Amino acid sequence: MQLVVNGAKESCDCTTLAALVAARGLKQESLVIELNGLIVKQEHWQATGLKDGDQVELLNFVGGG
Repeated sequence: MQLVVNGAKESCDCTTLAALVAARGLKQESLVIELNGLIVKQEHWQATGLKDGDQVELLNFVGGG
């Protein structure tokens, strides 16, 4: 399927947000996901399916000062 991830089109076999995070090796603790303009809470990633054409923004927060 084709997704738009952080503004770039890409092919992906991931069927859920959790699978997308795992495939990219991202740390869940500091990650926020926006799917088609809506923030999805981490507890819903496993149950949130992806479909062709979805737009996903992966936002990784880091602390510092």
